[in-house]
Amino acid sequence: MVPPAEAGLAAVEAAEGAAVLLLAPRQALTFTGKCRLRCLYGAVRLLGFAVASHQPGLPVFSPATHCALTLEALPAARPPAADLRQLRAAARAAMRANSVRRQARVKVMARFSPECAVVLLEHLDTPVTRFLLSHLPLSRLFEPQKKEEASFTPEDAVLASVGIVKCSPDRGLLVSESMFLALEELIQACCEYVCFPAEDEGVPVVLVCGPKNTGKSTFNRYLINLLLNRLPSVEYMECDIGQTEFTPPGCVSLSNVTEPILGPPFTHQQTPRKMVYYGQTSCEQDTERYLDVVKYVFSSYKKEVPLVINTMGWVKGEGLLLLIDIIRLLSPSHIVQMDVYDWKAMAPLTPEYVHLTPGLYTKGKQQGKCKQMGTSGAENWKPSEGEGDASAPEYKLLYVHPEFPRAGVAGEARVHSGILRDMSILGYLGQLQSPDIGAVLPLHSLVPYQVPFSAVALRVIHTDVAPTNIMYAVNASWVGLCRIPDEIRCQTDGPVLLTQTPVCDCLGFGIVRGVEMEKKLYHILTPVPPENLRLVNCLLLGNIAIPNCVLVGQQGVEGEIPYVTSDYNYSILGSGKLKKKKHFKRREYAFECDYA
Repeated sequence: MVPPAEAGLAAVEAAEGAAVLLLAPRQALTFTGKCRLRCLYGAVRLLGFAVASHQPGLPVFSPATHCALTLEALPAARPPAADLRQLRAAARAAMRANSVRRQARVKVMARFSPECAVVLLEHLDTPVTRFLLSHLPLSRLFEPQKKEEASFTPEDAVLASVGIVKCSPDRGLLVSESMFLALEELIQACCEYVCFPAEDEGVPVVLVCGPKNTGKSTFNRYLINLLLNRLPSVEYMECDIGQTEFTPPGCVSLSNVTEPILGPPFTHQQTPRKMVYYGQTSCEQDTERYLDVVKYVFSSYKKEVPLVINTMGWVKGEGLLLLIDIIRLLSPSHIVQMDVYDWKAMAPLTPEYVHLTPGLYTKGKQQGKCKQMGTSGAENWKPSEGEGDASAPEYKLLYVHPEFPRAGVAGEARVHSGILRDMSILGYLGQLQSPDIGAVLPLHSLVPYQVPFSAVALRVIHTDVAPTNIMYAVNASWVGLCRIPDEIRCQTDGPVLLTQTPVCDCLGFGIVRGVEMEKKLYHILTPVPPENLRLVNCLLLGNIAIPNCVLVGQQGVEGEIPYVTSDYNYSILGSGKLKKKKHFKRREYAFECDYA
């Protein structure tokens, strides 16, 4: 479904940095940019969320790196006793209450109809977006990649003054028929549970799976927004450690969502109810610990509201077997399987298929063996169906066939996944900025916390590091600020080192700005509030790096930039550049954002 064109779009300047937009019923505006949106009259829909006139303003983000957002007017439910004069007076009063200029009110009312929607768009500037845009590779993040061929109209100039640019409707979300039907069934199941909880078998648990670049994240946002139209909150469990929604990358988390998701992950970084730092963007090297982490996080789900579960795009080979294990562990009521029509990436995950097929660590019905577990603690993990040889799992399988261009084609995403991960980290670090509108404060100008060696234990997750070199690895690194139940006992003058990676709560993240060996202090920069920092007693260092643009783009530094090497000897063994693997297809990026 492609939204109707913006023919006859009425946009007038309401004040400095603000515009009033009038949309006829079903009329839509697809745009790139950012703004604050408030509905003054009628109702509009944005990524599934319905915005009515009684709701406060909402921040809206539509960057060039993601699918463009579409604002659509909903058919107005006209009160039977209200006449045209009363409705016009209500619309005029709403504009006056929001300081819309008289000239703008006159222009809007000249085209007013009872069925239309009147929207106020205001220029939006947040600490997070200011921080991201201050980095040169992302300075044009909210500008369209390609300018439209159509002529520039006065309405376009009004929208540009707010910070958004109209673009073609086919740049927006394309809701296929299969996606529409799946969403309709999921909404019905969730609403039936809320209305008749005693008659239902249990709260709906929706697991979304499929290959990379099939639109899983967009589907999840759309589904959550639709549910928030009817429910006060929705639970969201993130199992995709490579592309996380509410946290920096490398995490498995459980979040309670109460506000609509009207932007990509870097715009809504928040502290989940439960979070574990896995420390890598892929779990291929340690699937046992990954399952331990998933089980630990899922144990915090209280089964009081519907749960949406996002999974990884690794669905081939052991990835598919791991997905089967996750299905058996989490026991979803609905599985949404996203794939292109040829089903080459993965077989349909019917209950019968999952019942018969052995997972990576669980048995199928007719299988007598399964892969042996190690000693990391995962041997205590058991599937919810006993040993996996009970009756077939009961869930409803819903197929969604994405129809956007290049769906399911590896390497054809709008933006490289590494850049999206860096943007999430920058969005998290943007919380360090002052909420007052002003100049961006470079990270090296902020005062870090001083943490004694003896106060926290230390563990490098992804590789073995000799104790004598551990401080070289920690300095200028991205670390998870965690809490382990064990008491920290310091028996030496050096740092406290853990011998195994714990599965523990992560309270946030920080950058180790420096290590002071004489005073035995870590200098850590983090937005985690002090009351939560008091609970931190463990630093986990994973394979997630600080974005290069943070280190290279340090402003106001005279001489050599700290932690950046310009004169490097590549003749040293092991220090040369990585050789290109020419048998792999080269990625072509539509979004020009290169940190190299």
